[in-house]
Amino acid sequence: MTSFRPLTLGTVMAAAALLPMAGSADAKAYKVGLIASLSGPTASLGQQIERGARLYEQLHKNDLGDDTVELVVRDDTGPAPDVAKRLAQELVVRDHVDFLAGIIFTPNANAIAPIATQAKVPFVIMNAAASATTKASPYIVRVSQTIPQFTQPLAQWASKQADIKTVYTLVSDYAPGIEAEEAFTAGFKGDGKSVVQSVRVPVQSPDFVPFLQKVKDAKPDALYVFLPGGTQSTALMKAYQSLGLKEAGIRLIGSGEVTVEDELPNMGDAALGVVTGFHYSTAHDGKANADFLKAWQAAYGADSTPTFMAVGGYDGMAAIHHAIKAMKGKGDGKAAVDAMSHWSAESPRGPVSIDPETRDIVQNIYIRRVEKVNGALRNVEFETFTAVKDPGKAK
Repeated sequence: MTSFRPLTLGTVMAAAALLPMAGSADAKAYKVGLIASLSGPTASLGQQIERGARLYEQLHKNDLGDDTVELVVRDDTGPAPDVAKRLAQELVVRDHVDFLAGIIFTPNANAIAPIATQAKVPFVIMNAAASATTKASPYIVRVSQTIPQFTQPLAQWASKQADIKTVYTLVSDYAPGIEAEEAFTAGFKGDGKSVVQSVRVPVQSPDFVPFLQKVKDAKPDALYVFLPGGTQSTALMKAYQSLGLKEAGIRLIGSGEVTVEDELPNMGDAALGVVTGFHYSTAHDGKANADFLKAWQAAYGADSTPTFMAVGGYDGMAAIHHAIKAMKGKGDGKAAVDAMSHWSAESPRGPVSIDPETRDIVQNIYIRRVEKVNGALRNVEFETFTAVKDPGKAK
């Protein structure tokens, strides 16, 4: 792997000048530099984003007339800002990409933001969810979600439950986890309602047992959890079951990553009844989602299950296609961002749009409960908060 070379403004601007978006209206080959975590403990997350992006391209490759889109995929290996920054630099300077995209982890997104700004290359975030990230560059557009966006509705729901008066929070110890802890604590309000204690666990490969034992000893009514998702969610659920927290009367609630769809079969019945707040479920009732699931299984197998990460990759490419169509071969990076800032669509998750003032997603947030449907575990939506903007920017 090539060693890191210092990034200079002159180098980046010279590379940006070579981008095909500045050319004529003739047919163009656009490049999208997709950076995701494709190895290590979080590999399944990056694979979902890549598969979602490739599926959209497969289904819509003829929508751009003579123009084409090529995905140039790179692996940042996990939460590794230095690696992500180097990869973004190489994609801009050597591969001459027209768009940067992807990114699981917020620290990686924040490391890439200055490169997008200097090179004037649109950066489409397909997951990284810390609220402030879009402020890091005027070239960022986020099509995924923000932490307060799905945490605040869940906290509001929990506040209405008579049997949830005390909550213990457990989050991953990095910016999104801390933001989730703060958002839930701020939103869980009412007479007799309180967050009794909070704990932060390592981002990578945490041992949940000692943390959950402390939760059990504290005897709260509910445990709120935020994790990156993937195999960590199953590890958390198994520890919750083995320590008998459900039997002790401690309800498990959390962000949608806690009951992420591709891990539900591994969790088994321990996940039944867990309530989460999120923007996507494979059980979502809608034609766009039915079509998406059918296409996904045709492409990747009947036993393959898409998650919110896949939808982020899929919708990110939809936004990029929208920008390419809007520019008609004559725009630059700013024009692409402006076009995506007015994008709206019927996504597999429901209606979505980008708020032009913040360049962040506006979408429905669903309160879901894990139930068994036709013998399989599903996140069944039972309450909807419509057209939610990021509360972190609503002040």
